[in-house]
Amino acid sequence: MPEIFNSSKASKAGTSAAKTPVHSDEAQHSEVEAVSDPAPVHRLTEEKRKAKHVDEYSSVMRKEKPSHRVFAAYAPKPENTRFDSQHADEQVLLLLRQSLITQIKYVFVILGLIFVPVLFNAVGMLDFLPTRFQLIANLGWYLIVASYTLEVFLSWFYNVYIITDERIIDVDFHSILFKNVSYAKLDNIEDITATTAGFLGSVFDFGDIKIQTAGAVTQFEFASVPHPSRVVAFLNELLIEEEQEKLDKRAN
Repeated sequence: MPEIFNSSKASKAGTSAAKTPVHSDEAQHSEVEAVSDPAPVHRLTEEKRKAKHVDEYSSVMRKEKPSHRVFAAYAPKPENTRFDSQHADEQVLLLLRQSLITQIKYVFVILGLIFVPVLFNAVGMLDFLPTRFQLIANLGWYLIVASYTLEVFLSWFYNVYIITDERIIDVDFHSILFKNVSYAKLDNIEDITATTAGFLGSVFDFGDIKIQTAGAVTQFEFASVPHPSRVVAFLNELLIEEEQEKLDKRAN
């Protein structure tokens, strides 16, 4: 009996509520609120921004093919490349290292060091040592050369400059135990300068790029990177796109 009573009360209440007229002003007010809610528009704009590919706003990257080379000094749109502190939606657009031409001097130094024991043996500088100790001395020398070669390679490979769709990153690799990483957002960039100097720089198209920022690190320097003018043009396109995104957000 109580359950039936409660149901009939609810039914009567619903009937009376249905008979209650709704003022037209309130209905119009609700419709205005539904239309003027900016949240869906902002979400749509944000999704559109994240889905936008770099080729849509960069003439430089439009001409470049995605790079899959691990040891490239100039790697546009690198595949399977990530770094520490990378954001979930952040895309790596360009990875740079020092031009391979700048490493030739180290190749000659290493070759010279490899032939030092041969020279010593030719002039008999180690003849005063027993044969066993001469072998140990030569082996120790080559271990030192191998360590130096590994250090040179790691220094070149891990000293990288990264440009993403949000910021620029400068990784200074000093040793296996120590590295320094600097960041700057794209909207903090104030000035970009490219310098190509010397015969080798002009012939092989590499040079330095200096970037002035308004962040904690006021200056970034990309040293001896390939195609500096192309990199500067791409950075300028990123800055224009960043400004356009700000204008779109303000408009919405």
